Amino acid sequence: MVLKPRIIFMGTPTFAIPSLRILLEQGYQIAAVVTAPDKPQGRGHTILPSPIKVFAQQQGIPVLQPTNLQSDSFIEALDSYQADLYVVVAFRMLPKVVWSKPFLGTINLHASLLSQYRGAAPINWAVIQGETMTGVTTFFIEEAIDTGHILLQDQAPIYTVDTAGTLSERLQCKGARLLLKTVEAIEEGRAMPTAQLASPDDLLKKAPKLYTKDCQINWHQPTAVVYNFIRGLSPYPGAWTLLNGIHTKILTVYPIPLRLAEPGALYSDGKSYLYLGTNDGAIAIDELQPAGKKVLEIQTFLRGCRLFG
Repeated sequence: MVLKPRIIFMGTPTFAIPSLRILLEQGYQIAAVVTAPDKPQGRGHTILPSPIKVFAQQQGIPVLQPTNLQSDSFIEALDSYQADLYVVVAFRMLPKVVWSKPFLGTINLHASLLSQYRGAAPINWAVIQGETMTGVTTFFIEEAIDTGHILLQDQAPIYTVDTAGTLSERLQCKGARLLLKTVEAIEEGRAMPTAQLASPDDLLKKAPKLYTKDCQINWHQPTAVVYNFIRGLSPYPGAWTLLNGIHTKILTVYPIPLRLAEPGALYSDGKSYLYLGTNDGAIAIDELQPAGKKVLEIQTFLRGCRLFG
């Protein structure tokens, strides 16, 4: 009988929860969970734990929250759990002193079909770029980010109505199932890592972290490009524009093929609809979020906001 490996699980957002849950359901011993320190969140900047920390504590799993992944205290804590395998799902880049420790290696679940969309925001960028297909990949972590030998992959379609949020919900479940298959293959000695295909840099699509400055909408682009940009950033971090001089996230939209206004200009009855022009059409807004306020449906927003005059 093959003994199940002791696992240390590393992750932070909600995306990682199905992966941790499926390992627990299949009887794997999770020695500890490593996640980000608690941090301020929301409009009130309340200090809150990460979603994976909340879930781990509900399961009675020890939680480590290092501020320095190379500190002696953190390395000693890892060693004390004597784990055979590290599993990483939506966590930060690990130093070699960490990922090289377990004798079965350190594996990562990535939300793209590597080697495309290496980086911190693969789901966002796949939608922004108008892709119609993506997927999930498990691989052994190596020195350079997202370059390690691939273990398993599974494809998933991207629908024209998808946002980064809806796609993430599907991929986190598909990824959890792929991760379980990967851990089982490693456990049973039948994993067959394969080197990622070498591609010139100009053929590799990247997925770097997105910052607020990267998320401003350029209304002078074609409607399809603007539509993909907005849905690729919804609900987080949120594409934004200035309405009445206020930083406003545009969250739920649909494209209009008619040129109703100049790029960036408003077209509205002031009651039920609001369109913003692009260079060849318009974008209809269903939901938005002005700075410091909650998400509003467009009718509610228009009732409380004078956009004209």
